[in-house]
Amino acid sequence: MPDPAFATDRKPSGLMSLSVIVSWGLSLMLSGGMTGCQKPAGPPPAAKIPEVIVAYPTREDVQEFEETTGRLVARESVEIRSRVSGYLEKAFFVDGANVQQGEPLFHIDARPYDAELARASASVAQSKARVDRLKRQEDRARKLFGTKNTTQEELDLISADRSEAEAGLDALVATQTLAELNHEYTRINSPITGRISRRLIDPGNLIIADETPLVSVMSLNPIYAYFDIDERTILRVERLIREGKILSPRDTKYEVLFALADETEFTRKGVIDFLDNHLSTTTGTLRLRATVENENLLLSPGMFIRLHVPIGKPHPAIMVPEGALGSDQGQRFVYVVNQEDEVVYRRVQIGSLKEGRRVIEEGVVATDRVIVSGLQRVRAGAKVQPKLLGEAQGSIEPATTSPPTTSPPTTAPPTTAPPTTTPPVNAIPAGGKLTVDAKEPAKP
Repeated sequence: MPDPAFATDRKPSGLMSLSVIVSWGLSLMLSGGMTGCQKPAGPPPAAKIPEVIVAYPTREDVQEFEETTGRLVARESVEIRSRVSGYLEKAFFVDGANVQQGEPLFHIDARPYDAELARASASVAQSKARVDRLKRQEDRARKLFGTKNTTQEELDLISADRSEAEAGLDALVATQTLAELNHEYTRINSPITGRISRRLIDPGNLIIADETPLVSVMSLNPIYAYFDIDERTILRVERLIREGKILSPRDTKYEVLFALADETEFTRKGVIDFLDNHLSTTTGTLRLRATVENENLLLSPGMFIRLHVPIGKPHPAIMVPEGALGSDQGQRFVYVVNQEDEVVYRRVQIGSLKEGRRVIEEGVVATDRVIVSGLQRVRAGAKVQPKLLGEAQGSIEPATTSPPTTSPPTTAPPTTAPPTTTPPVNAIPAGGKLTVDAKEPAKP
């Protein structure tokens, strides 16, 4: 006979297993019902055709130029050194001041040179007296020789002494001249008009002739502007000269425009007056020089400048706004709208920039409608709504800052499944059979 405790333990275990199976089955049924009752999402709305601003290219007379950089250099620059040795006594200038040609700068102790000049002058005077005595002696000897009271030998000897004395006098005069020069060199004057630097030696120091640098002076008006032109531009200019379209810069004067480091407009002018005779093998460029007037002394040697160097003569050219240009791996392009309002990709060859507009040498004609705003919202072959520049309302933002237009994501409204009624599970009878009283769930 089975143990009652054992029988009691088995019944609850069977009930739990059947309950778990029934719960899983009902869960699968309910999940399938909810999925079948959910409504599918509707189709997304049609994309809006983007609106762009277009403009027709303009035709104007433009002057082609090459933009380059350069430096200002003093037309005259002198590093002043003393031509005599001695101790520096005085400096007469203020560091960094403007000086005039001939203005005193330094004074060296001149007492040794005063004494040397006095000695040389005395020697000259002594030699002159000797020459005068020998001249008178020669004159008397000639008279005596005429009366046969002296010999030819004595006359020749007196004449040789006079010639020797005159040569000695010339040597002493040269020594006196050198002493006068050395005495003059003790006072150092400015050799040019310009701006002086700081002094490099103070009074009281010993100066060695032709070795000790004292100060430097640079002229300011006029001033030179040196700049370089690349080999490709030089070849282009040479071909224009060979074709007779322009004159050589060596035969005529050409103006260049330049701007300083803090200036945006090229309003200052200079005249090209020098071209080097060879290209640099290191940089492949040719050195040029322009002379610039500097009456107000604003320009200083060493300043950085940007230049516009003219190439050829003014000629008509097609121009578009700079903002209409895009870049594709170094190749410039524009978007053009055709007759069907479709976007066409055009590669272009560009030229110089003038007042925010770029010269187009190839790729665009005057009748093209060029997109000048909204480049990031279009692609080649897409439909657009063009609006002519001037008729469109509002300001036009540059193409590089126009954010792309994106359609907001469409979210389908959630579908709520109707409530379902879980059928009750009846108790299991003693015979072990499961009886389920299942009611039909409500239809969604």
